[in-house]
Amino acid sequence: MTAKIHLVYKRIPNRVLERDDEVIADLGNIIVARSRFEGMPAPLKVKGVKVIDNGYGMVYFAFIGENYDILKVYDGEGNFKGLYIDILAYTKREGNTLEMLDLFLDIFVFPDGEAFLLDEDELEMALNYGLIDKETFDLARSAAQGILERLKRGEFPPEVIWRY
Repeated sequence: MTAKIHLVYKRIPNRVLERDDEVIADLGNIIVARSRFEGMPAPLKVKGVKVIDNGYGMVYFAFIGENYDILKVYDGEGNFKGLYIDILAYTKREGNTLEMLDLFLDIFVFPDGEAFLLDEDELEMALNYGLIDKETFDLARSAAQGILERLKRGEFPPEVIWRY
């Protein structure tokens, strides 16, 4: 029987995605799992290229205690589309349950290494509408900028993602 992890993915103000995903590897502080994109109202395009759509596959890496996760995205034919990085307030684990809180910002990295920061407007709106405070806004920006700088220096993503 395949091991499962229960994912609780929260989005401010009150959206919660829950699902059970297949565990590929449980490395303690890193969970590697497999899932599919479902329920998207529209495909995600970056630079005019469709990079995520319903039915696309993912292998995701949840880093316990970190403020990001990484999704390796594959289209319906199994072609690698790139890396999708969620900026998170936290990633917690309790037994077979993962909980994450999304902080709006995302980064997409094409296979050639070209990276794009996404959803800055959503983060700004969340601050302007009082859904997040300035400290949370700064945390999200700082985490995203740190990852973009590490990408440029070749220090990101962690090596573990290329093993699965």
